[in-house]
Amino acid sequence: MSEEIFIEALKELGFTLTEYQKELFKKYATFLLDYNLHTNLTAIKSVDEVYLKHFYDSILVLKYYKIYGRILDIGCGAGFPGVPLKILIPEIDLYLLDSNGKKTEFLEKLKKELNIEYHVINSRAEKYIEGNREGFDFVISRAVASLPILSELSIPFVKIGGKFIAYKGQYQEELEASKYAINELGGVLELVANTTLYERSDVRSFIVIAKKCKTDIKYPRLFEKISKKPLQK
Repeated sequence: MSEEIFIEALKELGFTLTEYQKELFKKYATFLLDYNLHTNLTAIKSVDEVYLKHFYDSILVLKYYKIYGRILDIGCGAGFPGVPLKILIPEIDLYLLDSNGKKTEFLEKLKKELNIEYHVINSRAEKYIEGNREGFDFVISRAVASLPILSELSIPFVKIGGKFIAYKGQYQEELEASKYAINELGGVLELVANTTLYERSDVRSFIVIAKKCKTDIKYPRLFEKISKKPLQK
């Protein structure tokens, strides 16, 4: 996906980029690929693939949901999907959470490179929950862990009435395995949207979980416990 096709594809989603936004995406792609030459952040090596598999993929959720307010991106890596959403919707209050220090260091440098504001947190979700429980309108996460694990790490951060959105590929088995956890954590499945990346066969699914009631304070458990024994009946 070239920059020109990316711009046209966003128009199809209802977004017309300003010249300033176009420049931000261009700077982001260049900075990411240059930085990736000495620090492994992504397996993607070309600008066209960055525009498709990172930028467009991050933004595609807006085809189904408007994102607003205070946003937490769990396991954001090199800033996806949070930073492309921030470029497109500057008014969101974005928090980027990742336990990998090399990636959060990159995000701090990227913030200066792009001259945009967001918060970078180098921590694990089960530690960052202290003082941040049910404090976000949206929690988003892209391809970080299986849905039963990801639900326990994410739903406790969502305020009542807010949403947790998981970016997934094939999801059927994960979704079935996570039904008990979603209910136990105070959530309810609201939407599953299936699509493909722009004129490609790559499957992208968005699983949207609405927060209906408070999550028990005992969640999330330590990651080691979650991964060894995900919430199930």
